Amino acid sequence: MAPPPTLHILRASLKSYPANGHSNFIPQIRKLVFEYCDYWPSSANTRTYLNTRVEQLALDNPHVEIVVKQRNHKQPIVRGFYLNNRDKVIPLNGFEANMIQQKVQLLLDSSGAKIKPLKHHAVESTTESPRGIWSGLHVDTPFKI
Repeated sequence: MAPPPTLHILRASLKSYPANGHSNFIPQIRKLVFEYCDYWPSSANTRTYLNTRVEQLALDNPHVEIVVKQRNHKQPIVRGFYLNNRDKVIPLNGFEANMIQQKVQLLLDSSGAKIKPLKHHAVESTTESPRGIWSGLHVDTPFKI
């Protein structure tokens, strides 16, 4: 008697997909781009930050690609690119080095999602109202004041 046939397990079906949960965390930021000008005084603090702190930033965040780019005759900015194909831009002109660090940390901690207002949230339902939609135009006798 022949043994029963076995199902072949394909290697692709054994793949696990990473997800945020109680045991692991996937940061949503994938890339930081610093853009500055070598000549403009508004980029002086950004140049100081890049010379002193960007190497430590890269060591502390190995999951983030850090790009430093010259942008001549423009104000300095930092741009964060996220896994959901969105980006956030923060201008850095007029900030001291420690304030630039706070703005970079804000980009690192952000999810890249759009900011949603918390108030005036309309209630949405999957079922229709039992009374239907009311309108003053659909009344047999108009309302009189």
